[in-house]
Amino acid sequence: MEYPKKYDVIVVGGGHAGVEAALACARMGCQTLLLTMNLDTIGQMSCNPSIGGIGKGHLVREIDALGGEMGINTDLTGIQFRMLNLKKGYSVQAPRAQCDKKAYQFRLKAVCERASNLDLFQASVSDFIVKEDKIKGVITELGIIIHASAVIVTTGTFLRGLLHVGRNKKTGGRMGESSSSLSDVLRKYGFEVGRLKTGTPPRVNGKTIDFSKCMMQPGDTPPPHFSFALSDIDTEKEGMYTLNRWKEGMFHVEQLACAITYTNAKTHAIIRENLHTSPLYCGEIQGIGPRYCPSIEDKIVRFADKERHQIFLEPEGRHTEEYYVNGCSTSLPFEVQDQFIHSIEGLEHCQIIRPGYAVEYDYCPATQIYPTMETKTIEGLFFAGQINGTTGYEEAASQGLIAGINAARKIQNNPPLILGRDQAYIGVLIDDLTTKPIREPYRIFTSRAEHRLVLRQDNADLRLTEIGYSLGLASKARLMRVQEKKRLIEETFQKLRQYRLNGITLEEMLKRPEYSWSHLPMEFQSVPKDVALHIECEIKYAGYIARERELILKRQKLEESLIPENIDYEKIPGLKQEAREKLSRMKPLTFGQASRIPGVNPTDVAIIMIWAKKNGALK
Repeated sequence: MEYPKKYDVIVVGGGHAGVEAALACARMGCQTLLLTMNLDTIGQMSCNPSIGGIGKGHLVREIDALGGEMGINTDLTGIQFRMLNLKKGYSVQAPRAQCDKKAYQFRLKAVCERASNLDLFQASVSDFIVKEDKIKGVITELGIIIHASAVIVTTGTFLRGLLHVGRNKKTGGRMGESSSSLSDVLRKYGFEVGRLKTGTPPRVNGKTIDFSKCMMQPGDTPPPHFSFALSDIDTEKEGMYTLNRWKEGMFHVEQLACAITYTNAKTHAIIRENLHTSPLYCGEIQGIGPRYCPSIEDKIVRFADKERHQIFLEPEGRHTEEYYVNGCSTSLPFEVQDQFIHSIEGLEHCQIIRPGYAVEYDYCPATQIYPTMETKTIEGLFFAGQINGTTGYEEAASQGLIAGINAARKIQNNPPLILGRDQAYIGVLIDDLTTKPIREPYRIFTSRAEHRLVLRQDNADLRLTEIGYSLGLASKARLMRVQEKKRLIEETFQKLRQYRLNGITLEEMLKRPEYSWSHLPMEFQSVPKDVALHIECEIKYAGYIARERELILKRQKLEESLIPENIDYEKIPGLKQEAREKLSRMKPLTFGQASRIPGVNPTDVAIIMIWAKKNGALK
């Protein structure tokens, strides 16, 4: 049967990527359907009950500046907030929050249910409707045909998901949930499909933890927040599982502490003695796991010289005793998990209420999509999230937002949004995915961004709010606030350049490492903190930032130069065979993207540009 309504966009999957994609499409005026296997798990935090961190916090602030939902949802359901790396440089400082896991999920579901232009439907997709290499809709497992002009696939770890606890295996994308065979359908349409692995640690009952043996880690006071628009929300009226509030110019949170403990020699001995029972080490798991988030087994093997590893005990909510044992991701048998957990100080008598497990799943290498997130094989079909080989809520949400924006832009016959590496960490993430082969689940880091001094978490609003407003996602109030902030920054800069103290300007004084904003005269202490932070950073790193901006300008020509459509690399003399093959497969849109493909060197790019100019395809 046919579904009674035709949609502009169907979003398949209700995780972090799916929610951002669906909300973006709906808010941009498209009739949108969010289709998921279980409506009760929309926005589920499958693993860690936290948002943000180094690099990841930058992504969330950018999502928020563009008009996405993750930042505000975190602020309103967070139970602990911290700014990481405060003793290091501004470019690597980033916010991180522990969230109330259920409040986070329930609020996102409520936001989706109440959104205009957005419908929800519980179903699994069994096939796509494709005509002349264009998407026309989906077919559910119940045989329901749903028509749409665009489809965004955000299936997370559910594509042929396989869960491992020791030698025990069962299908599923999360413990207790089923998997999807949609990757077999993707193979049918010519997509390359690979296999990756991730994992999760045990959860324990907080009332059985001896916190007197742990070091407690409170949140920051005042708590930092993610959203640039938090003050716009009337938290007294908002409801929707909101735990925190903005009142009288302050962000009010009743914060819960995390706890820190460590593994020890006994823990390591138990794990080493049982490595043969781990599916990672006995050949049961074929997928490649994230190098930067290794299992406890991997840590013991790869870092054999370390006497201990840090463990964070993180509360999963305000009204639950469940704790996430961060740092102990494992797929060892339950009896081994029970032994090594009880060897850790503070956890000697704790009760494991959920065993840790590994999950293998299918993904499609992201070199098969354009930077718009649209696939190169089927027009109107978009991929976002772990299907593209990434790991993490924040990476998924970033992709979902861009996929949603570009699906809506395509339907509305508007040019796509492609963020450059010099504009946003989101641009770095998507450029890396679409130009470089993925050998392990991709995670964002500040070290991946060559322009990280200009891509700080504190200036995401200055970089991206105007774009969000032009798309119809950021409000007029946000735009006006950013414009006022820019005006105040310039006005304060001028005062610092004119005001002299002991014969030097305050700008010159701030360049010195021993001086900070707190050393300035009292009249400058009333400057808003975000403005002061921005100015101080720009002054202290002025030389480095100037060099970065000069480099950006030099590279801009390559980034803006489009490669002619339907170019046949086989007809270009002088290109290396490796370059021909990779360029033909990856189909870069610009010469800048082409220059970052492994195996394509500057000479190859120059040859293509000369050939294009000679043949009148490039001005």
